[in-house]
Amino acid sequence: MIKIRLARTGAKKQPKYRVVVTDEQEKRNGRFIEIVGHYDPISEPPVMEVKKDRIAYWLSVGAQPTKAFSDLFKRYERTSRTSR
Repeated sequence: MIKIRLARTGAKKQPKYRVVVTDEQEKRNGRFIEIVGHYDPISEPPVMEVKKDRIAYWLSVGAQPTKAFSDLFKRYERTSRTSR
């Protein structure tokens, strides 16, 4: 099954995450199909940039978002709508 999830990058105690599309059997930071965004929780306010069209495509072909990604994406959607 294909998943949309976070892959950790960055240094010790300075996390940054890539939003990746990958097979669920791959390791957290293992091989991936496509990078569709990134998330920086350290910056103030936290920054999340995603390619909405690519996420929509992967969801349409059956990819499943992880709980962590879905919670972050919902929060990102809410804040991006209110800031317009």
